[in-house]
Amino acid sequence: MTFVTKAMRTALASVVAAGIGGAAMAQEVTLKMHQFLPPQANVPKLILQPWADRIMEASDGRIQIDHYPAMQLGGKPPELASQVTDGVADIIWTVAGYTPGRFPQAEVFELPFMMTNAEDTSRAYWQYAEANMMDSDFSDIKVLGVWVHGPGVIHSSSPVNEIADLNGLKVRGPTRVITGMLTDLGATAVGLPVPAIPEALSKGVIDACVIPWEVTAALKVPELVQNHTVFGGEALYTTAFVFAMNKDKYESLPDDLKAIIDEHSGEDFSAMAGGLQAGADGPSRQLAEDMGNNIIDLSPEQVAEWKEAASGAEAKWIAEMDEKGFDGQALVDQARSLIEENTAD
Repeated sequence: MTFVTKAMRTALASVVAAGIGGAAMAQEVTLKMHQFLPPQANVPKLILQPWADRIMEASDGRIQIDHYPAMQLGGKPPELASQVTDGVADIIWTVAGYTPGRFPQAEVFELPFMMTNAEDTSRAYWQYAEANMMDSDFSDIKVLGVWVHGPGVIHSSSPVNEIADLNGLKVRGPTRVITGMLTDLGATAVGLPVPAIPEALSKGVIDACVIPWEVTAALKVPELVQNHTVFGGEALYTTAFVFAMNKDKYESLPDDLKAIIDEHSGEDFSAMAGGLQAGADGPSRQLAEDMGNNIIDLSPEQVAEWKEAASGAEAKWIAEMDEKGFDGQALVDQARSLIEENTAD
């Protein structure tokens, strides 16, 4: 009888232990995801939160991802890259150029008229990053995705019909490459992160900004300026993004959870993210049109003039990369070739 009692107790203890282990397994890891846009903006709504939801579902709840939009964990957007390496956040989404010099090779995708469309260019960006950046620019982070937005648009208080209209205009740019291009075109370039745009426009700190259509609705840009200059089927510029995880946090995960992260990240995810972000351009443009704003769609001949005027930015970037020890021309040629190959597919 005593033997049976001990056996029963052992069995009961095993069941309890299994139950405790199962409960622990269900709450294995919680990750903090930090980014600079409000949750209703298109990137958080269409890309980041759905990605987090897929990870949580695929892991059966073993991975919990808490989303902190609009810099809720503190700091400013340019600090996001450091926050993910320092462990302030476990996952971040940021503009590569918010930290000038940290991801220099990514800048090639921001050169004037480089991109074709966001989905194919984003796929090319991932392939380029795998070839050039994972062991250098990205060596201290676990990269989950890289992508670009749709064609950049000039949103201005006064109409910008030709290059000369930029003379003396205070124009916000997102990164070093783009503010340099705006300066070359005659504007007074002002570097600002996206969240600072509405206040800067309303207070007259800037007269115009360059951003894609998709984010204009969340920032209420069509209410602050009434002119929008687009470049037909071409792109004056785009912006390179980085979606990344703390490397130590990733390495601490069990192999099966790492596999889930990997399965939902990478090249296909990057291309999808770029496509989703650009796909939101249309509704935001329609909002500006419905408000009666002035949409200035440049002709192919006008676009050719802008291309020629902006071409110096590429030569300047190549020289800067050469000074840093890279082969700048080779990087430009490689990026352009990858974009063309993916667009042709």
